[in-house]
Amino acid sequence: MTAPALPLRDGALTLAALFDLYMAQYAGRDTALPQRLDWWRQRVGQLRLDEISDDHLHVELAALAAQPARFYAGKDAEGKAIFKVKARNTPVAGATINRYASAIASPLTWAIRRRIAPKGFDHPVRRLEHNPEKAEKTRFLSDDERTRLLAACKASKWPRLYLLVLLAITTGARKGELLALRWQDVDLVRKVAHVARTKNGDEKVLPLVAAVLEELERLRGAPGALVFASRLSHLRPMAFESRWHEALKAARVRACRFHDLRHTCASYLAQNGATLLEIADQLGHRQMSMTKRYSHLASGHRSALIERVMGAMR
Repeated sequence: MTAPALPLRDGALTLAALFDLYMAQYAGRDTALPQRLDWWRQRVGQLRLDEISDDHLHVELAALAAQPARFYAGKDAEGKAIFKVKARNTPVAGATINRYASAIASPLTWAIRRRIAPKGFDHPVRRLEHNPEKAEKTRFLSDDERTRLLAACKASKWPRLYLLVLLAITTGARKGELLALRWQDVDLVRKVAHVARTKNGDEKVLPLVAAVLEELERLRGAPGALVFASRLSHLRPMAFESRWHEALKAARVRACRFHDLRHTCASYLAQNGATLLEIADQLGHRQMSMTKRYSHLASGHRSALIERVMGAMR
């Protein structure tokens, strides 16, 4: 089937129409992008490419920054995302503002590269000020916390929670990557699982440890089914958040997000001699700056390296 022809140098194209064209070809794994583009659609979707300016975007982002911060609270019966307001006077984080700016930047950049935008189009996002972001807290599980949490996951009413958490800790994979995993992606002979496309759009192979292989062998399903499928459909991922929080409570593990299991993997690797390059490769980081947050945990390894190479100098 031939893809529809894209408009050429069409300044009259509305942003809403551009978003539709962009999402029709989007092959990334950013699950938040559709929601953020819908947010922009409601505010500037009626504007044309030859009308949009950094002033329009600045006004909307300033209004967003003035609102109380919200957090994701799951989905309703129809599968729509539910957001709740955080504690009163909690401002929207600078990182959140930057993510909304990045969301609209993607289709605009694509429009320039595909010659959809008019000649000389001035990318409005490039004229916006980047908001300062707080360094993300690197929370990882202690050995005792990990032991208690895995035990609680084994006792969960959802029999696959233990496998999901163990995979997250031992591979450092993102939640979305694990929930998208199908049985056909798992190679028990070679002891790996293939993540077709990561959040960054790269191919990724997850090495599987013995305990994970045992669980996968025990729970093995049909090739096309999701490994962590919903009880209602083998093609939809399980909404496991309630079971996750039950396990955290039973294990007496506080202030831990599922994403912190990814930090746990990286932190364990750093503390056991892995280089930053090896950690970046395992986590799928494109930029080493993302990995440097774990560098302080590898200080013992670096000290041993310097002593081995330089220690005999006088």
